[in-house]
Amino acid sequence: MKFSGIIYGIFLVVLPVTIAISGCESLKSSRAILPMKEYERMIVGRLDAQYVGTQNCLSACHYHDEIRHNLDASTMGVQLSRKSGMPLVNCESCHGPGSLAIEGITPEKVEMDAKNGKQTACNYTTLIDIKNLPAQAQSLICLKCHTANATFNLHNWNAGAHAFSDVSCISCHSICSAFKMGKYDLKVQPKDTAEMCYKCHQDVRAEFSLPTHHPVPEKKLFCTDCHDAHGTNNDKLLRKETVKQTCAMCHADKEGPFVYEHAEITEDCTTCHNPHGSVSNNLLILREPFLCLQCHQGHSTSAASAMERKGAYYTQCTYCHSRIHGTDLPSASGKGKFTQ
Repeated sequence: MKFSGIIYGIFLVVLPVTIAISGCESLKSSRAILPMKEYERMIVGRLDAQYVGTQNCLSACHYHDEIRHNLDASTMGVQLSRKSGMPLVNCESCHGPGSLAIEGITPEKVEMDAKNGKQTACNYTTLIDIKNLPAQAQSLICLKCHTANATFNLHNWNAGAHAFSDVSCISCHSICSAFKMGKYDLKVQPKDTAEMCYKCHQDVRAEFSLPTHHPVPEKKLFCTDCHDAHGTNNDKLLRKETVKQTCAMCHADKEGPFVYEHAEITEDCTTCHNPHGSVSNNLLILREPFLCLQCHQGHSTSAASAMERKGAYYTQCTYCHSRIHGTDLPSASGKGKFTQ
């Protein structure tokens, strides 16, 4: 009886744990946001419509002639023309098959509308409603072509911070808006990236307004010099594996390796520096010597009076320890105090 009671007690403990674990597994399992057919329709368009080609779309109605001309003259339209041998891109590549959209539009109807002072438009409700799609579905429309294009580094997009934060391709690349304004180069120029990134990263914008900052507002350095917006395997979308490797792309003299290294900063420069901006000199997160005193005990330079010793505590440590990032030379004491 005692043994069976123990078994029963174990059963009472194990059962809830088993149920909890199975519940967690169900949460982790992959499932579609919508039924598969609905999701296909969302990014491909009406499954009962047919592809008719841009020329047929515009043969009777000239509502989008200017946008079509701008597409043909754009970087995307020129590179992906019939003569290029690459996949053809036209209106239906993004907006879905257009047979239902132009159904009933004839030259006679266009002429009649013109006499009545209005311009004939297609039935937009049958096309993909791109602006109202979830961010992930918006990006999938672009990725249908761009995942196969070696020009773009998009293999990390789905696992990147932007994709997880419901940022889509058209959040930064306003394709149709660019065509309406007659912009043919659809790439975001480096000098324009900061203003684009500031739309979401307002805290970073404020940091770049601080007294010492990287020269991003002066357009001498760009967000994309350190970060890859399309996704990386690294923290903060950094272009290199570690913060130090990223910083070393410009600050090679600080990279090392050194015989005497400042151990705390061998991997992460942000231990001491705020990369976007700071109120302290050299992007330091605190002024000297208070920054150094977080890890090191203060010391005086001689057995002088108490007042002189107090003054030694409140001078900049780098007055003496000038090779603070690392050095190959020992100090006068031979102990590597970063003084040479």
